[in-house]
Amino acid sequence: MSALRRAWENEHGHGSVIGLAPSAVAAQVLADDLGIQTENTAKWWELHERTGATFHAGQLVIVDEASLAGTLSLDRITVAAAEAGAKVLLVGDHAQLQSVTAGGAFSLLVHDRDDAPELVDVHRFVNPWEKTASLGLRHGHTDVIDTYLEHGRIQGGETEAMIDAAYAAWRADTLAGRASVLITDSTESVTALNVRARTDLILDGTVHGTREVELHDGTRAATGDTVITRRNDRRLRAGRSWVRNGDRWTVTQVRDDGSLTLRRAGRTWGGSVVLPADYATEDLDLGYTVTAYRAQGITVDSSHVLADVSMTRENFYVAMTRGREENVAYVAVDKPDDAHDGPHPGENTEATARSVLFGVLQHVGAELSAHETVTAEQEAWGSIAQLAAEYETLAAAAQHDRWAALIRTSGLTDDQANDAIASPAFGALTAELRRAEANQHDVETLLPRLVRARGFGDADDIAAVLHYRVAKATERPADSGRVRKAPRLIAGLIPEATGTMTPELRQALSERRDLIETRATVLLDTALHDSQPWVAALGPEPKDAKAAATWRRLAVVVATYRDRYNITDPTPLGAPAESDAQKIDAARARAALDRARELSRGPNPVSARPAGRESVGRTL
Repeated sequence: MSALRRAWENEHGHGSVIGLAPSAVAAQVLADDLGIQTENTAKWWELHERTGATFHAGQLVIVDEASLAGTLSLDRITVAAAEAGAKVLLVGDHAQLQSVTAGGAFSLLVHDRDDAPELVDVHRFVNPWEKTASLGLRHGHTDVIDTYLEHGRIQGGETEAMIDAAYAAWRADTLAGRASVLITDSTESVTALNVRARTDLILDGTVHGTREVELHDGTRAATGDTVITRRNDRRLRAGRSWVRNGDRWTVTQVRDDGSLTLRRAGRTWGGSVVLPADYATEDLDLGYTVTAYRAQGITVDSSHVLADVSMTRENFYVAMTRGREENVAYVAVDKPDDAHDGPHPGENTEATARSVLFGVLQHVGAELSAHETVTAEQEAWGSIAQLAAEYETLAAAAQHDRWAALIRTSGLTDDQANDAIASPAFGALTAELRRAEANQHDVETLLPRLVRARGFGDADDIAAVLHYRVAKATERPADSGRVRKAPRLIAGLIPEATGTMTPELRQALSERRDLIETRATVLLDTALHDSQPWVAALGPEPKDAKAAATWRRLAVVVATYRDRYNITDPTPLGAPAESDAQKIDAARARAALDRARELSRGPNPVSARPAGRESVGRTL
């Protein structure tokens, strides 16, 4: 931007470049980089409304951190520039945090225009691998999680343990003289960690003094504390600058009247300001721990990030790209809930740091424009993930009475059967029975045999026990060799519901089946047309018509898997599956992928197998 400013002014004259940013702090950073006076967008608009001051023909208006600018704000500025004959340049990262007001315009422009230039070289990080990995985080590529794990940048455990680990690492870095930041998205954690850091600093003598000021959140500040101002106030001058929302300071004195003398953080002299008592008590925070929003725009030596299932991709990406030398995530695999003494039925008790971050990278929190929102909603409701969920729900309703009758005649007592049908695990059991039947197992014979195999005297949940027994008994195909029948799977993955059911439910299931298969075919055709990396990994489509038909059917399975689990990675199957259900589908998709590659390489003994009889190991 500095080079652009010089080039523009060389042609249009001194003062022809205007710098704006959504926040005062970002505007100051832009001013330091460009060497010109800048302003935040809200203040510029206020001056424009009050005095009529506006742009001039030939001016270049640079709006930095444009992803944080609201749509209305950008619209006002661009209209004013167009009327004056000026040019607007929006600069920022659409994958970072978004405006707290209605936003999405910057991202819409980036995605809809084919001439948006993009910087591709990453300069911040010391480690070359982290340059590439950070871009993976930016795009939500889940396979990059393994890269961070391999380099020891991810720790996982219970919440309290992760808070302790992150804090200990941050404090060690701070004591070693490294510039370090501790980031969490929880307001409660920010306050708790600030208090903890301050307590340790008091004990080691960094924070001292007989007088303290109570801040708005109940914390206190004294001489030596690091604090952050939360409100712009141009009347409070600090040298040639003034107090901005988001500025970091060190308290150098607490006065008798409750006012504070502050010096800009990192400086040993100059840049001081006296903060009135009312500002200190209402608009000042301790600055040892920050949220991702506070962290955006800063650069330090190391960043220690507390993450959990509620974090969004944008927040995680910002938090994990603040440190030049090191960025470490401390992932809470539990989600404490004071209302429950033990695990809640809906909780994932097998969560790992990897599975939590997998979800984080798929949790897009950026606000979309109205146009993008409509498109995204249409895409979501037409996705295989949605259609498969609808199919599973309809199948459970359509086959409920059938499975209940089977359980009642399986050899269980009436009380046991009633308990199994009323159990929360009944749905999982019926889904497992449907998978077994789709794989040609005779469930009418199988279930009574499993009931007779062992009693249920020590079982807390009979349905859960039966679910486990059915799953174990159907790990292998019902038949073997060439006599084995092909499984009844929609698009190669989703077990088809059969048996007696109402005409309405049968029609609804048929409609979803057709939609899933059509969607998968369209996804494959689009991938082939666009030469997407994942489909290229399957190898070229065979020339032989019969082999080509089989190759396409196998490729459809991979396309179905990707859409069902929202995989956007360039690799065909993305990161390894975490849940049991996804592992089953992943095994089928992997078998289809390997078989497609074999066909692509040409005729061989394996490719002579009849279509639809591939063995996967764990069946559906």
